[in-house]
Formats: sequence, C-alpha cells, structure tokens
Amino acid sequence: MEISSAGRLVVRITTADVGKRVSVRRLGDPGVTEQKFTDTVGVLTSWDDGVLVITQRDGERVRIEESSLVAGKVVPAAPARRRGPAASYEELARVAARGWRPLESERLGEWELRAAAEDVPSEGRQPGAVARRRAGFTRRANSVLPLGDPGVSLDDALSTVRRWYGGRGLPAYLQAATGAEGTQELLCAELERRGWVREVSAELWTGWLAPVADRAEGAGVVLSREADAGWLARYQRKGVTEVALRVLGSGESVWFASIPGAGDVPAAIGRCVVDGRWAGFAAVEVDPALRRQGLAGEVMAALARRALDEGASAAWLQVETDNAGARALYAGLGFGAHHTYHHFREPEGR
Repeated sequence: MEISSAGRLVVRITTADVGKRVSVRRLGDPGVTEQKFTDTVGVLTSWDDGVLVITQRDGERVRIEESSLVAGKVVPAAPARRRGPAASYEELARVAARGWRPLESERLGEWELRAAAEDVPSEGRQPGAVARRRAGFTRRANSVLPLGDPGVSLDDALSTVRRWYGGRGLPAYLQAATGAEGTQELLCAELERRGWVREVSAELWTGWLAPVADRAEGAGVVLSREADAGWLARYQRKGVTEVALRVLGSGESVWFASIPGAGDVPAAIGRCVVDGRWAGFAAVEVDPALRRQGLAGEVMAALARRALDEGASAAWLQVETDNAGARALYAGLGFGAHHTYHHFREPEGR
C-alpha cells in the first residue's frame, strides 16, 4: 500500500485511472470491529458521483465510497502464472473458440458473432402439436467473441448483436473475461450497466501436457475420431442432435476417449482438441458409481499422450467454480486458473 515519506497512507489514484488495475485500502464497514481496514485489488471500472467500482478477478464488482478511501495506487497487471505455459488471454480465447466451432459466424469489426442453432420440441404443447423452438448447442458456440473494437459504438454493436441472434430465433449472448492481462473488465461493467445479465461464469485453466500423460497408463482407454452411440450415452447432454455432433466434432484435430463399462455405456469418457501447441480437454465424465477410482485421470492421460504425439505441449480446460471434484483433479495434474470468463445474456423486454 502506498505510504508517504512521512509514513502516512496516500491515495494516488484519480478518475483518470479508470481502466487500470489498482489496489485500494478503505475504512471497514461501520459496526465491524474485527478489521479496521479492507483491501481490494482489481480493475477500476468506474468512478462516478463519489463512488468507485472495482472489478475483481472473478468478475465480482465492489462499490467503494470515495470518502472511505485511505490509500490507493495503480499496480501492474495481474501476474502471469509462475509455472505452466505462458499465454495471453487473446491467444487462449481464440484457441478455445476454435475448439467449439459454430456452424455460422459473422464479423462485426473485431467481434465474431457465432451460432450453432437447432430446433428442439417446445414444452407444454398439446399432443400432436408441431410447434418448435430454437436453441443453441453450448453457449460457447452461440455467443459473441469480442476480441477488440466492433468498429461502431457499443450501443450500436449490441443492437446489431441482438438483431443477428434474434433473426436466428436465439437469445443474444456475449462472452467476456476478467482476471488476466488484456481481459475485458470495462466491457463487463458496461454490459451490466445496460442490463445484460451475467448468467454463467467459469474459469479457464492451463497446464503442461507431459504430467497429464504420465499420470496413468490408461491401457483400457479406447480413442476414436468420432463420438459413437456409447460415448453419447455417457455424455451429460442427452438427445444430441446433428448440430451438436457437428460442434463436438469441430476443431483442428479432435479425439474422443472411452473406457468400456457395463453394457453399452462407457464407464468414463472425454474429448480433446489438438490445435498447434495446445490441447483442449472437455466432456470428461465418469459413471457416478465409479467416481474417485482414477478413471478421469486415465481418460485424460490417454488423450494427452495422443496430443503429445501430434506435437502439442500445453493444455487448457474449462471448469466451473463450484465443481470441487473436477478442480481437485485438475490441480493435482498441475493445472491452474488463467482467467475467468462470463456469458452475458441480453436483457429481456427491450
């Protein structure tokens, strides 16, 4: 925390520092005696009418009264992971997007509008009704990837986004990230200010491939270029359509892994997309009755060895913050969080 030559805490940030990463100390909340001061680190996303808003790594926004500040300074961008592959947010965002390719896309400046829509039966219809609704297979393949300037004002860009998805019978989603150098805290704040709802948040983790490949032999793992009926039976998304199959099979080099189980349903499955130096893991699922037996590690090990054979050296995966079991597994394999990403949904009734 910034301290003057006289030994006093100093506030060295101003409204001109909006958009920068800062560290501030403020007086604790009234009535709280355990801690006199509270420290907050994140991106200063606004400073209006005597109130600062700081967006933290996980995307949460902290409102701070200017009158409560006792110290503050600009600090370097969020430090890179000390171990594991070095990568920028933009590189990882593009690699992850190629791992879940849409069926159609359109450019809006440096934004990419992405869709993979399918017809699904409408619920609550009378027997024999044929009315259907449209849905997108995964938010990742049905959201805007805004990596730069859309070439128009933000309001105009969002209007274009809503028309584009509305014309396809889909809600508009926009994916943005927080917590690393080059992420989009200011955009996230502007979306929330306009009523867009942060619907889902998760983390993208990275790690080296070699430790994953060395984890287990995985001799019983079967690898395939296609998701067969057995793999799909274990996959958590039921009723997979042709659109979903096309998205699942998209990517530079896609592999599906299965460990045979009882009957026609595998005991465990996984998916990996090899893209240059990166291998992306997804859909690692295990029969609930067989969990905590190392099957997920075996699946990932077999996929990692194949990715190594194809020249990859680093890996990425996406995990929800409340999935304690998966987080423990991936941490044990040497993975760690790189950034948090969020899917914002258009406001209703506008």
